[in-house]
Amino acid sequence: MFKLAPSILSADFSKLAEDIKKVDEAGAEYLHIDIMDGQFVPNITFGPPVVKAIRKVTKMFFDVHLMIDKPERYIDDFVDAGADLISVHAESTVHLHRTLQYIKSKGIKAAVALNPATSLAVLDYVLEDLDMVLLMTVNPGFGGQKFIPQTLGKIKKLREIINNRELSIDIQIDGGATLDNVYEITKTGANVVVAGSAVFGSDNIAETVQLFKQKNYYNA
Repeated sequence: MFKLAPSILSADFSKLAEDIKKVDEAGAEYLHIDIMDGQFVPNITFGPPVVKAIRKVTKMFFDVHLMIDKPERYIDDFVDAGADLISVHAESTVHLHRTLQYIKSKGIKAAVALNPATSLAVLDYVLEDLDMVLLMTVNPGFGGQKFIPQTLGKIKKLREIINNRELSIDIQIDGGATLDNVYEITKTGANVVVAGSAVFGSDNIAETVQLFKQKNYYNA
């Protein structure tokens, strides 16, 4: 099933609650929340207090993407703030399996995120523990970047691996998704699409959400 995850990284922070309400009412399934620490990636966004604040204004599924060094230090904080799923980067934690098990022990969903140049091989011994794999389709740190076309092959290969193991795991892509490429991205095997500037930078947020839901491979 296709799910759209608008990224608040591209929302208008001066009217964040209003923008969140728009994507919620338009039928977006997830709210993608990018947490950046200025060390793992060259940008700083926000932390648990902001997540806790927006949790008060919506019941949307909170898809929290930790682009931070040693994410295991902050799992409790983001769970307490209202996360429904936490993605941690394989590149950012030494004990990946332990971190994933801890996330699951808190009663929420767990995902692993991989940068564009990171091999799928790092998933070999944790795949069965995952609810989702997040494949970065741009280099992480900033919104508004162009989709890296070489990542399509990576999406396809991951979908083959998941199907061959007969697992039920979502594949999420993050970076550069637009109405022009969402069909190709989802046809390749991704079923959860993060869209930031394409949604929040559009003239009509609600209409754009609906177009994403209509134009993807699963619903077209």
